[in-house]
Amino acid sequence: MILSISLVAISLILLLLLLQTARGQTAAVSSLDDLAGRTRPVDIDAFRNLMDPEEEEFLRLNLVPGEFRAVQRERLRAALDYVGNTAHNASILLRLGEATARSSDPTIAAAGQRLIDSALRLRLYAILAMAKLYLAIALPGTRLSTGRLVDGYQHLSDLTSQLAIMEHPARAARLSAIL
Repeated sequence: MILSISLVAISLILLLLLLQTARGQTAAVSSLDDLAGRTRPVDIDAFRNLMDPEEEEFLRLNLVPGEFRAVQRERLRAALDYVGNTAHNASILLRLGEATARSSDPTIAAAGQRLIDSALRLRLYAILAMAKLYLAIALPGTRLSTGRLVDGYQHLSDLTSQLAIMEHPARAARLSAIL
């Protein structure tokens, strides 16, 4: 009996820890104006190139094994930085979505809810991708697939742009520079 109660308690604690990790720990964001200075820019094309399995295969075929491992470790470390930035930005955009979902305008509230869903999903992908990247750094021959993360970040950026167009059309163009 004590064992089952302990297992349930440990499971609940782990679930709460996972939810807290997925949500992130950032300051409150109540509007698009709060994004400036809090997000970290992500070059989607460079990120996509680092995560491209065809690029990895090209390097694998054209470099000697020792050289490939060294180059691949550097690429994976750079990818880790990008993943960390996407996770950070997703956490901030999650807060923005939470604030926007409370809007009295149903269209904006629905956009906020979509932003919440996408940001939370991206945070979870990022946590999984970080684990995969650390494994790939330790074992350079490991093949990994994290393409969904880049696509997820692109989708999250698009949702944020749509929200910006709905709320502040004049300022929407600046948003892509800070994401």
